[in-house]
Amino acid sequence: MELTILKSKIHTVKVTEANVEYNGSITVDADLLDAAQIKKYEQVYINNAINGSRIMTYVLPGRRGSGEVCMNGGAALHAKVGDTVHILSFFKVTETEADSYQPVLVFTKEGNQIASVERYNY
Repeated sequence: MELTILKSKIHTVKVTEANVEYNGSITVDADLLDAAQIKKYEQVYINNAINGSRIMTYVLPGRRGSGEVCMNGGAALHAKVGDTVHILSFFKVTETEADSYQPVLVFTKEGNQIASVERYNY
């Protein structure tokens, strides 16, 4: 049996731009993506901690070190500049792999810069 489990999470970033006039997705500082092991075009879920919106889209890499988190296209209707969001990626694993896997957590500080990268330890 395969299970879909949390692969990684970029925890608590602020939306820096919302651009409805774009072909849909979320653009995220490439440093954050690398830290979370999220690849270009990978499917992600975005949970808005301000309005409760939850959407699925794909990710595009933004400028390194910029701290940018830009909601594009239809995604821009679910978050405005300044909203706090969490970006989650999932993947499929076997039951055996799931037993020992620890998702990557990326915590941020001011300006959406990386504060720490950790593994869930539950």
